[in-house]
Amino acid sequence: MARVDEAELRRWRGLPAALLISRLAVHAKRDSTFVPIKGNGTERWHASIGGREYEFIADGPKFYDTRAERGGGGAVDFVMYLHRVDFRGAVALLRRLDV
Repeated sequence: MARVDEAELRRWRGLPAALLISRLAVHAKRDSTFVPIKGNGTERWHASIGGREYEFIADGPKFYDTRAERGGGGAVDFVMYLHRVDFRGAVALLRRLDV
């Protein structure tokens, strides 16, 4: 695996979780009826990823799995969470996605 440089990490840290949901999911749908309590950019998504069903709250690069009551931020963290892989596995997947 090629070394991960700071620019690549910075780009992945800033990617919107909603973009990753739509790129990683077999099926993903934004909940148009969702009304955020705090930030106007917050969205609720329903997605099927890796054979599992999720309900996510996404706000910029931050994500929250409402069913598991777990969340985080940034693309690497999100991929590690979804696919249960380590840092190297997440980097490899993000590079294949070319995001």
